[in-house]
Amino acid sequence: METNINERRYDLDWLRVIAILLLHFFHAAMPFVSEWDWHIKNKETSNLFLEFNYFLSRWRMPLLFFISGVGTVFVLNTISVGQYIRQRSKRLLMPLIFGMLVIVPPQVYMERLFKRATYRSFFEFYPSIFSTGVYPSGNLSYHHLWFIAYLFVYSIIAIPLFLLLKSQRGKSVIDSTALLSAKYGMVAFGLILLAAGMLYFWFPNESHAFVDDYAGFTKYLLYFVFGYVIGVNRIFWKHIEDNRRRNLKAAFIVTTLINYFRWNNVEPEWGMNVANVLYFCLIVISGWIWVITLLGYAKRYLNFSNNFLKFANEAIYPFYILHQTIIVILGYYIIQVEDDILSKYLFLTFVSFAVSIGIYVFFVRPYKIPRMLFGMKSR
Repeated sequence: METNINERRYDLDWLRVIAILLLHFFHAAMPFVSEWDWHIKNKETSNLFLEFNYFLSRWRMPLLFFISGVGTVFVLNTISVGQYIRQRSKRLLMPLIFGMLVIVPPQVYMERLFKRATYRSFFEFYPSIFSTGVYPSGNLSYHHLWFIAYLFVYSIIAIPLFLLLKSQRGKSVIDSTALLSAKYGMVAFGLILLAAGMLYFWFPNESHAFVDDYAGFTKYLLYFVFGYVIGVNRIFWKHIEDNRRRNLKAAFIVTTLINYFRWNNVEPEWGMNVANVLYFCLIVISGWIWVITLLGYAKRYLNFSNNFLKFANEAIYPFYILHQTIIVILGYYIIQVEDDILSKYLFLTFVSFAVSIGIYVFFVRPYKIPRMLFGMKSR
């Protein structure tokens, strides 16, 4: 039972917008989060901001990769593979290169100043992105644009699998899987994520650098593929929507258990031991359950459009490309101010949001070349 390729999924548009807006709150909090390192850090940090960001980190990026996988269904059903590759290159590769050359360097510059580098100006720093090598030892990086880099690679390497799934045999396999999921739940997807999650015991740090990020790369690839598989079948979506309350209850229970262990300092010691494996399974399952819970509620309540969504759906990609650079630039100066953490966070959050939207509205949206560089369609 394929989805209607002409059906616009406004619920997924809403989720994409919401997820990237949450990403803005997430990154604005990073200078103040305890325990985690970041490009710039406030002198005082907060454990409560850590809890907020840790909760978001378990499902926010998986949700975005999942939605991207669903969107691939509609694209591949309407254009050829060659056109698809050209479209992905235009929408992903071009903004990535532009971002690495223009958008990200100010972030690296501010980070180097924060760590007491002696550059006299940004113009003295800029040539170093071509001569010092890749970040973190060098100054060439894609920083927060790792999502675009990973998505482009996933879009290309998954083509053979997606073509197989488009075949009659592939559709039969998806239909059978959907019927089993309708009967027994989305357990199989969770088990696959659990099996892949074991890679974290050998590669625990998500570097987002391809070469040493085998666990993170695999996890996000699976969410991307799951989005494609689930996106083509109405049975999956009916099951996800019908079971949204049950999934929310499960997500609540799992999240409560994780927080109980964290807040009572009884987290198992990291390593390949029974207690830690079981605890890590809670974390992996928490991410998956929150994703399908949000998909279910969005399918039920957010499948509509309005003027805000029309504006936000076009603006959210350029906003994503811009937002962290603005946060790091403003944050570099804000963390030097003598004020409380909450005041700094609120100021940084709302001013960086206003500046990012302002740059989009006045300098990106109206003009052909900036639209192209930010991966937008022609007007």
